[in-house]
Amino acid sequence: MIRVEDVSFSYPGKPVFSHLDLTLPDAGIAALMAPSGYGKTTLLRLLAGLEAPASGRITGLENRKTAFLFQEDRLLPWLTAEKNIALVSDAERAAYWLEKMEIDGGQYPRAMSGGMQRRVALARAMAFGGDVLLLDEPFKGLDEALRDRIAGRIRDVFPLTVLAVHDPEEAALMGAQILRLDAGRNG
Repeated sequence: MIRVEDVSFSYPGKPVFSHLDLTLPDAGIAALMAPSGYGKTTLLRLLAGLEAPASGRITGLENRKTAFLFQEDRLLPWLTAEKNIALVSDAERAAYWLEKMEIDGGQYPRAMSGGMQRRVALARAMAFGGDVLLLDEPFKGLDEALRDRIAGRIRDVFPLTVLAVHDPEEAALMGAQILRLDAGRNG
């Protein structure tokens, strides 16, 4: 099990968590749900090791390779979609995930819609591979039909997927166990 034990975390002048306890499964799909401002993105960053708790600890992720889809797409504008993905993988995996995301790999980010850029960022996280996939608002900018197709293609690829979403429908679409961060607010 992955355990978040007595974790406290603050940004300068802004407390986020105070003594947060949470258990995530070792495998499957878990959805972190709460309104904006309740720390979903921060918790993903803590799980990825991009932030460190002020106190408490997170265990169960040691020696696991983690892929992260950030809330921002973070694409390099001077590279094509394919080359953005190939930065973390190889050409074959890049082509595979571009096809799954319904994207032409020869396009540059500036020529893409926001939803297309989101799918390239998602393809990059998928191509990176690993044991744990962290997704921050993965379906942002996608229409319902596209979201449904993409969800089916990313579900169950990684041993563990943790996503941060606002919409219970998106959690259900992924078949996720819902973990509420706003139940008994800790921050």
